[in-house]
Amino acid sequence: MAAPEEPLRRRKAGAAGPAPESPPGPGRDPAGCPARLRAGTFWLTRIVLLKALAFVYFVAFLVAFHQNKQLIGDRGLLPCRVYLRSVQQHFRGQVSWETVSYAPTVLWLLDWSHMDFNLDALALLGLGISSFILVSGCANMVLMAALWILYMSLVNVGQIWMGVPASGDGLPGDFPVPSLDSVSIAQGDPHVPDRPVGLSVADFQNHARSGPSGGGSHSSLSLRQGLIKIRGDQCWQDLTCMDFHYETQPVPNPVAYFLHHSPWWFHRFETLSNHFLELVVPFFVFLGRQMCILHGALQILFQMVLIISGNLSFLNWLTIVPSLACFDDATLGFLFPSGPGCLKDQVLRMQEEEARGARAPRTHGGVARHTVNLALGVLVAWLSIPVVLNLLSSRQVMNSSFNPLRIVNTYGAFGSVTKERTEVILQGTASPNASAPDAKWEDYEFKCKPGDLRRRPCLISPYHHRLDWLMWFAAFQTYEHNEWIIHLAGKLLANDAQALSLLAVNPFAGRAPPRWVRGEHYRYKFSRPGGKHAAEGKWWIRKRLGPYFPPLSFQDLKGYFRSREWPYP
Repeated sequence: MAAPEEPLRRRKAGAAGPAPESPPGPGRDPAGCPARLRAGTFWLTRIVLLKALAFVYFVAFLVAFHQNKQLIGDRGLLPCRVYLRSVQQHFRGQVSWETVSYAPTVLWLLDWSHMDFNLDALALLGLGISSFILVSGCANMVLMAALWILYMSLVNVGQIWMGVPASGDGLPGDFPVPSLDSVSIAQGDPHVPDRPVGLSVADFQNHARSGPSGGGSHSSLSLRQGLIKIRGDQCWQDLTCMDFHYETQPVPNPVAYFLHHSPWWFHRFETLSNHFLELVVPFFVFLGRQMCILHGALQILFQMVLIISGNLSFLNWLTIVPSLACFDDATLGFLFPSGPGCLKDQVLRMQEEEARGARAPRTHGGVARHTVNLALGVLVAWLSIPVVLNLLSSRQVMNSSFNPLRIVNTYGAFGSVTKERTEVILQGTASPNASAPDAKWEDYEFKCKPGDLRRRPCLISPYHHRLDWLMWFAAFQTYEHNEWIIHLAGKLLANDAQALSLLAVNPFAGRAPPRWVRGEHYRYKFSRPGGKHAAEGKWWIRKRLGPYFPPLSFQDLKGYFRSREWPYP
């Protein structure tokens, strides 16, 4: 009913003379059209960064919740209670500062009699906090520090299970968020400098206006990976590493099968591209805004290619996070809806007021946050000295931490590339005589690692099966270097439900457990598309190399379990 009255109001206004023009609303240009976001601010960037980091944390805690009990729980393959007790005994049986600093974890403060409950509690708490940040885009220093403490508490008792795919550093997420309030741009006064949430790199850009240097963290990571390759395996210099990588990586996926059979010149192009992206592109970050954006785009594209071509856990997803800091609000504005009161509209207001010279009021929270930022910045700079020296060293070490808190690390994937793929296949038999010619040995199948020749390679990234990953490493060594695999064999002899939950196929399901379990060593190769084996439905072909460990029975393992304080199945 209001519409017909509009012309009447206009006529009355016209009779009285022309009405004065009203000023354009916030976030609009003089013509009343929506204004464009200006370059050089990072309010929206920080929300994207925060949500991306929360997503990685969510996946990491989900993996921990599903697998920690089986791996490091009360009856896990490497119980963390036994590990903590050994650390305690090493420091004369006391929980002292030395003990805690050697293995920093909140588990020192909890009751060890129910370690499964403790591990689940830490993982569920991490899932809850990361879910809240992922959905709401809100956080503060307390929440981000809690995520880091919770995950580091698991990593530092995870032993070999929490290797390369687990040790990503989330501490920088504590820097730019509010000290105590949990708010986003959409809440409260947007001029308070400690209100918007995000990561440290973007925060330093937004307040110091130091130019487009947000990708510095990622450029350092890329450079480290590039240098470890050039200084490592000769195949990176010969440009032949990609001839082997897709077939021999830890957990190949279906795309890797077809990429492995690409022409030789394509593999040379891939290797050259890898060197360009890791050794040249990182310096783009210092060449101005446009080149920094190009750096971020190329690095994210590179990581997406790696995600598509292999199951490398959440490693590549985490590597994408610092690259997002290369993009300012003007670049990422398309990700956010337009309209009055929306986030983009509020950023436009802040940009307009900043252009008019408006200054945000100084608050106690802002002072506290900047003080903490400065202290942590000095700490990280000090702890980074050995990392930088390692980077410059001709004997560069990869995948190492230089302090127990893992605040700064050195990381470099595939410094050496294996030229053939070997697998450990676990088998069981119900035969009373393991050496009898008629003994029928049946294979156990893992969730993702190669086994059954006809099973299609899995596609699970960013999720991660830790046991499958460690089986890849175990195949390079002997069982004496991987005692946990003997523990696993003992659990298979008992049809242990908890351990079997880590596997895909138990050939003895619904019947008596095997009397003997053994490990066999095989060489695996991709079948050739269109070839004889592929026509038979086989993705893999294999050849037996010999035994990995001999047939074992319960009787054989009693003393082995007792000496290592493992619970007897």
